[in-house]
Amino acid sequence: MMKNKIIFLACDTSNLSEIKRIIKKTETNKLQIIPKFGLQLFYSKNGRKFLENFKKDFWLDLKINDIPQTALSAIDSIKDLKRCKYITVHANGGLEMLKAIKEKTKKINKNIKLLGVTVLTSLNNKSLREIGHTRNIETLVLKQAGLIKKSGCEGIICSARESHFVRKKFKNLFIVTPGIRLPGDSANDQSRVMTPNDAFKNKVSGIVMGRSLIRGNIKNNIQRLIDHLNK
Repeated sequence: MMKNKIIFLACDTSNLSEIKRIIKKTETNKLQIIPKFGLQLFYSKNGRKFLENFKKDFWLDLKINDIPQTALSAIDSIKDLKRCKYITVHANGGLEMLKAIKEKTKKINKNIKLLGVTVLTSLNNKSLREIGHTRNIETLVLKQAGLIKKSGCEGIICSARESHFVRKKFKNLFIVTPGIRLPGDSANDQSRVMTPNDAFKNKVSGIVMGRSLIRGNIKNNIQRLIDHLNK
């Protein structure tokens, strides 16, 4: 049952030896763990080459958000990353950008799932008002989810607190939730956090975990996660 619950492992470092250590220490046949690499690694001197030669499926978390032609060029430039299975694009780029990226990705690699990013989990309603949004988080995320679905993208990134609204309206959307912490762990820079079990109760497809798993003893943290999910 737990193998159906995807755990995306946030490898938020540009230190390649540290990434290799994290991936090795988190190996288990009890969970489906897929590494997630973001801007920190991708922008680093040796990160791009590392991903080119990576031998397992991974998620490239770029949050692409630009005019359609530039966004297409960005997708074209990563077509050599053969094991890239997930790429993030930002809903803020608009419907035309999302649709264009979807069409381009289909031609490059049919196995890639495009995940549309909604409101970042570091933001709250006060943050949105500061940016200039007049809608609250739930309303805005549902609006963005509609755009993502309409564009043909396979999935959505939203906090676990909005995921049940999204699942209710979009039954077949692949929903991934960041801001996940094991019980008792610090929220750090996240505003909207939840435990793994509570997130999966909201019928998410996968969760993103970083600090809760890779800080301290990784093997112990993985066991804590397994025990938590078995409750």
